[in-house]
Amino acid sequence: MPFDLRQLRYFVAVACEGSFTRAAAGIPVAQQSLSAQIRSLERQVGAPLFERGPRGARLTGVGRVLLDEARPLVNQADQAFDRVRRAAAGEGRMLAVGVLPSVANYVLPPLMRAFTTAYPDIALRTEDLPIAALVDGLRSGRLDAGLTRPPLVDDLATEVVLSEPVAAVLPTGHRLAGAESLALAELAAESWVLTPRSSWEPWHQKYDRDFAAAGFTPQIVQRGPSVQSLLALVAAGIGITRLPLSARSLRDTGVVFVPLRNETADVVVAWIDDRPRPGVQALRDLIHALARSTDLRAAG
Repeated sequence: MPFDLRQLRYFVAVACEGSFTRAAAGIPVAQQSLSAQIRSLERQVGAPLFERGPRGARLTGVGRVLLDEARPLVNQADQAFDRVRRAAAGEGRMLAVGVLPSVANYVLPPLMRAFTTAYPDIALRTEDLPIAALVDGLRSGRLDAGLTRPPLVDDLATEVVLSEPVAAVLPTGHRLAGAESLALAELAAESWVLTPRSSWEPWHQKYDRDFAAAGFTPQIVQRGPSVQSLLALVAAGIGITRLPLSARSLRDTGVVFVPLRNETADVVVAWIDDRPRPGVQALRDLIHALARSTDLRAAG
């Protein structure tokens, strides 16, 4: 039997407050009614959810499991209701888009100008987010779409909107700084700076495969949390890295970008395929049209 959303909402309130009395006051609902709903939920589960005592209500082991499952369901329902309420109030349509910061730097300005002109009835709200937070926003329903590098996960739909060259980023004065292009294998003996593996494991698994195909395992001497930090580490002579060529717009001193042969980086629109949102198709169509008429890799 499916859980009742109201019962789940009551359960989360009691779990967060640690008290039936405070939860009832905050909802608000009569404490007797709240207790009855929790008892009904416990009968459905077949086990107690709280240990009740004079100092309040404490979750049981089963209760902690249910809280992990119930909280995102309640949050998603609240977000869905809020969208419906705003639409009913005449606030118009809104498209929430998470954007990877390194992509936002050059794609976002022309996209926002074009979108505002083409779809004045849709409010475009953008948010710069690291990849893990962006994917979480799509999965939770807080975001309608993402503009990012391929997240390399199976539960998101993606569509490539542009590709760009990838470059080795070397400190000024490096022995290879004057090369017209390089193969990744030529950098096997170098010290490398990369982002932490925890920033997005699927990307780092791909990096592992790329380096292995080039015949080496990189010597990683330091990790930086962002593209800007990697560029600063390279400029300081700590090591080298590789980045999409568009990253050169973020730093014009201390580093040299040398294209890597046969390497490209994609930018994609990402969304949840079984959860269509108004405006996502419009976003996809507009980016494709924009890419045909504008070099988005250098737009800014």
